Parts: sequence; structure tokens; C-alpha cells
Amino acid sequence: MSMLTPPGMGGKYRVTGSKYPRMRRPRNRRRIVLAAATAVAALGLAGWGTTQLIDVFSGDGGKSTTATNREPGCEPSSASPSPATPVKALPRPSQITVNVYNATTRSGLAKSTADELEKRGFVIGKVGNAPETYDKKVPGSGILLGAPTASDSSLTVLGTQLKGATPKTDTRKSKDVDLIIGTAFKALNVQKEADQALAILSAPAKPSPACGDTRHRTAQR
Repeated sequence: MSMLTPPGMGGKYRVTGSKYPRMRRPRNRRRIVLAAATAVAALGLAGWGTTQLIDVFSGDGGKSTTATNREPGCEPSSASPSPATPVKALPRPSQITVNVYNATTRSGLAKSTADELEKRGFVIGKVGNAPETYDKKVPGSGILLGAPTASDSSLTVLGTQLKGATPKTDTRKSKDVDLIIGTAFKALNVQKEADQALAILSAPAKPSPACGDTRHRTAQR
């Protein structure tokens, strides 16, 4: 056997020339394709895991959990909470002087209405027929008339006594207010209902329950 004859050939083949032939096993293409696919999958999984870790450490990973567990009405606000607006204290009936005028053709209506308001704690001023500007010209239940400063104070309190009355302001400087009775007037509101309406106006608004307030949730069950 020649020294140039590759091992295992058994002398069957003889190599001629100056180059020695390379003997390789045939490549398995399936193994190559499988290895490439495995590498791609591993890289994708590694990238996804890296993204999740970034979300967790940056705080984004808790968004979905927070949104799921958050109770209705507990949405977070990016703006800083504004201080509660103070409720303006309304005057008591004993601090309000009411002039009662009758703009209808029914006699004695101003007097009887004034007496009822006095029983409810109001201070009664003038009582009589309405001035010519309003006499027989008030189609509704009545008009509440006062200075601009009384629009959200004395007129508001007096408005709880007469349903459907129209509040108006004039140029007066005094604190007294007028109740001008209109043609649709039948009677003052029932005192119990008027007192309840006044209590609601005087009570401060209750703040909404805080998120996670177990006492509030128990009360709703």
C-alpha cells in the first residue's frame, strides 16, 4: 500500500498527483436548520425577558395590576389636589328683614304671608300693596328682590319658603329684601319642607370616600 493511499481504502484506490483529498462526512441539513431555529427562539425569549425586567424596574409593570384592582371612582389624577372651596355661611332667618308686598287683587294676602314668615323666624319690615312697577304684573308665584350682595345669601334663604319665586336684584344698598306676591301664589312652602331645604343649603358638601376606605365599602353592602 502506498503512503499516499488514504486509510480504509484497502488499496482499492490510488491517489495520484500532489494533493491529498479531504474526506468529510456529509452535512446533515436538518440539524443545521434546527440549530438555527433554536438560536432565533432563544434570542427572542431573551429580548422579551429583558423588556419585562425594564418595565418592572421602571414602574410600568404594575399598571395593569393597579388598573384591575382599582375600585370605581378611585382613578388617579396627575394634577395636585386643589383645596376644598369653603362653603359660604348663609344668614339665619332672624338676620333677614323681609318686606312683603301684594301684587294681586286678593286683599289681605301680604299681611297673612308676613305673619307666617314671622312665625318662621324672619324679621318683617314693610307690608302692603306692591309698587306700581310690579302691581298686577307678576304672573308667577312671586319675585324675590334685593341688593346684588343678597343674591347668594338672604334671597337664597328666603327662596326656600316659596317655590317658583324668581330672584332679582336692584340698586338698593340696604340689606332688607322684598317678597312680591304674584298672581300664581297659593301659599308658602310647608315649613318642614322649607326647613329641610335650608338645612341642605347650609350643610357643607361631604367629600367622596377615599380609595380603599373599608368603612365605606362595608356601609354599601
